[in-house]
Amino acid sequence: MSFFTTPKPILIICNKRLSPYLEQEVINLGFTPESTFTTGVEIKGTLNDCIRLNLNLRCASQVLYLLKKFPATSPQEIYNTLLTFPWEKILPKDGYISITSAVDHATVNNSLFMNLKVKDAIADRMRGTTGKRPDSGPLLDHSVVHLFWKDEIAEIFIDTSGETLAKHGYRKMPGKAPMQEPLVAATLMATQWDKVSPFINPMCGSGTVAIEAALLATHRRPGLLRNNYGFMHWKGYDKAVYEQEQRKLKEQIKEVPDLLIQASDIHSEAVKTSQINAAAAGVEKYIQFTVGDFEITPLPDPLPEQRCVIFFNPEYGERLGKESELEDTYRRMGDFMKKKCKGYWGYIFTGNLDLAKKIGLRPHPRLEFYSAKMDCRLLQYELYAGTRDKKSE
Repeated sequence: MSFFTTPKPILIICNKRLSPYLEQEVINLGFTPESTFTTGVEIKGTLNDCIRLNLNLRCASQVLYLLKKFPATSPQEIYNTLLTFPWEKILPKDGYISITSAVDHATVNNSLFMNLKVKDAIADRMRGTTGKRPDSGPLLDHSVVHLFWKDEIAEIFIDTSGETLAKHGYRKMPGKAPMQEPLVAATLMATQWDKVSPFINPMCGSGTVAIEAALLATHRRPGLLRNNYGFMHWKGYDKAVYEQEQRKLKEQIKEVPDLLIQASDIHSEAVKTSQINAAAAGVEKYIQFTVGDFEITPLPDPLPEQRCVIFFNPEYGERLGKESELEDTYRRMGDFMKKKCKGYWGYIFTGNLDLAKKIGLRPHPRLEFYSAKMDCRLLQYELYAGTRDKKSE
């Protein structure tokens, strides 16, 4: 039976604190999660299911298909077990393999050592059964094998993604300290933006927030911008299945002619970078880019039935500037939302809660995220209009 049609456990990995949003994506694709943990979701499916997952998911980093789970107390036991696995049935003998690993075991203090052990076991098996060792190296653009070993249990996976899914393929120019695309997608899901009301993104930087908003609104998936995955480099891969999933991606694109997404930045170079990235993503026509301070951002009047959103991702004071220099910026953001954003839902994503106190508005809720291992919050402000202004303030 082909590995591509054999149901096995599939681990869909994401960055910490993104798993609730990843879980919702998985459910929306028609899969039933068997468990959700801090850094991912587990389901059961085939390698062909992995094709669909890779092309569609916004919040994921890797999609791992389980080959074998076994007890192991030493590196040599892992080598011996993998030496007996029938790699020749699923790996091309003239292929190229890469090994990644996550190891937490008392006998190992360097995961690269285990990468070498796994590679040797596969290569020795292939040489013994086919007469040829596959090439190997660090590139993740062909067949990728992943080892997870903790305590006395080891698991070996096909990494069906290869290169990380965290790169959605349009950031030709990343800009300074940008949020990763999966993190942006998750924060946008957390805002419950309705994808039709105006979306305002001052301080747009390299444009990731505005671009991901446009991708969400028009149902454009990351798979539209990528053409190489790990699953393509294993025996049994059916290109017709991939092409069918690609067609589905194109068919579900939704044009939204009245969509209004405004992105601005005080730095003209940042706006140029954003425009280049938006064009690469195919959504430049949906985003109005302007150069200027956020205080002069033009805001359309919200209608009662709309959920208009204004989304800030200011500097945190950790890498790009001193904290004291940003206090006035945070204070001005609060004044701007209070005075000019009535009827909007305001969001500020920050990794500096001391600076967040300078905003002068009470957030509810404070949603927890991580950005580059930094503890962050997405702060929500309901900016009441009319008679509820005083209560809000």
